[in-house]
Amino acid sequence: MCLTIIQKTKEEVVMTKEQIIEAVKNMTVLELNELVKAIEEEFGVTAAAPVVVAGGAAAGAEAAAEKTEFDVILADAGAQKIKVIKVVREITGLGLKEAKDLVDNTPKPIKEGIAKEEAEEIKAKLEEAGAKVEIK
Repeated sequence: MCLTIIQKTKEEVVMTKEQIIEAVKNMTVLELNELVKAIEEEFGVTAAAPVVVAGGAAAGAEAAAEKTEFDVILADAGAQKIKVIKVVREITGLGLKEAKDLVDNTPKPIKEGIAKEEAEEIKAKLEEAGAKVEIK
């Protein structure tokens, strides 16, 4: 599908960025692989990850070791369960029953794969309501 687009001239095919993204979304993995190879050949580039030189290796390893995604785990609801349920509903958008089930069955993850700042904010809200929270 897209391979024929690459072979045509600019005058023959005019696609918006959104149309290209939509076309890529609808492709199979095999088609995407063929597209990448065709782009590499057409433009003389590679899709390989850049290699870090020896001087920057230490900085690269340090950056790789630093965690960028965090999970907020509700360890214990505490004595003020109703307040915690309200905060969980606010944070997750869950319904009352789902939020209550989550709070009743601790430890449970509240949010996963989020930035450190957001995780800290959520932890503060839940602790203010009386819950015990862990960030992993």
